[in-house]
Amino acid sequence: MAQVARDGLKQVRPILSLDRDEARKRVLNLYKAWYRQLPYIVRQYDIPKNVNDCRNKLREEFTKHKDIRDIRIIDMLVIKGQMELKETVNIWKQKGHIMSYFKETIEPKPTDFLSKFLTSKD
Repeated sequence: MAQVARDGLKQVRPILSLDRDEARKRVLNLYKAWYRQLPYIVRQYDIPKNVNDCRNKLREEFTKHKDIRDIRIIDMLVIKGQMELKETVNIWKQKGHIMSYFKETIEPKPTDFLSKFLTSKD
């Protein structure tokens, strides 16, 4: 019975990392790379945020995925993060792309009538 269950499992190949420690090191290296580049990104894109706001948003984006345990998913997120960093550093993005990370935190939606009227929202 155990042999049948073992044969039914599919062995998957790792994407980048072989174990959880290696995946953790890749995540930390990506975080450090983003952290080091943030002052240059803020200056180059001239966004209305300071470096501390961007570092808080960076921390928020990384902690959003803290509960993921599958190494393959972690590796895919690291690959996407590296691509985003490369596109940002090489200025292949526009200011609006950078500000879209702050979409939820940029301004709370107006709740009272006067605020909705002044922002031209329904």
